[in-house]
Amino acid sequence: MDKLQRLAEEHVGFLIVFTLIVVSIAGLVEIVPLMFQKSTTQPIAGIKPYTPLELTGRDVYIREGCYVCHSQMIRPFRAETERYGHYSVAGESVYDHPFQWGSKRNGPDLARVGGRYSDEWHRVHLNNPRDVVPESNMPAFPWLSKNQANSEDVAAKMTALREVGVPYTDQDIATAAAAVQGHTEQDALIAYLQSLGLALKDVR
Repeated sequence: MDKLQRLAEEHVGFLIVFTLIVVSIAGLVEIVPLMFQKSTTQPIAGIKPYTPLELTGRDVYIREGCYVCHSQMIRPFRAETERYGHYSVAGESVYDHPFQWGSKRNGPDLARVGGRYSDEWHRVHLNNPRDVVPESNMPAFPWLSKNQANSEDVAAKMTALREVGVPYTDQDIATAAAAVQGHTEQDALIAYLQSLGLALKDVR
């Protein structure tokens, strides 16, 4: 053991190798069991895959960088649950690829924003946030009300998501493009926001 310690202390290369071995073993011990726990791999009761319009809105949400300022993960602390609602659980995010948990909050957490405001409130807020929240530092996104939502690739996205476990049916995929056509990117983004956090009821 003394020889190994001296080897690691005197040779940086060996120290790096030993460190990687320890971190890898620790990571396996911590992560692998979670992959087999139903609470982290199974959807909670009531959770549904995103509709084509919601899925398109989610892509707009990611493209516009909303996740940079808004997390979607409520921690199990009183200060958070009193403000945002029930803490987040893994079963809510099984259909999210990638998940939008985040850790940066320049704006409020959005994990339970669904149904909290009307569609019209969201429209005004996206066009100019200060019209409804005077102290807001959020940028405006007026172009979303003019851009048509992309209906051409939503079926391909749903097909790819089905490969990783999202239970879309052939009928869902076949009618996806029609469900998005005629909607703006603002419509899609609002549909996505209104879907967030509805499966797990507020138990405050």
